[in-house]
Amino acid sequence: MPRNVGTIDRWIRIALGIAILALVFVGPRSSWAYLGVIPLLTGIFGYCPLYHATGIDTVRSRPAHTLPR
Repeated sequence: MPRNVGTIDRWIRIALGIAILALVFVGPRSSWAYLGVIPLLTGIFGYCPLYHATGIDTVRSRPAHTLPR
């Protein structure tokens, strides 16, 4: 899978995923909080299927000398 989630976007997703998952153990203790796994995993792997479907790519462009020939 090619990465389509940039560095800042990844850190935000990871933090948000952990915060949402924490609601399973504290706060309202809702089973809906398990949806926090989605932003957590997309942040860890750097790939978002929704971004892929809509053509969004937040990865910064790479310098020309690192592109494959």
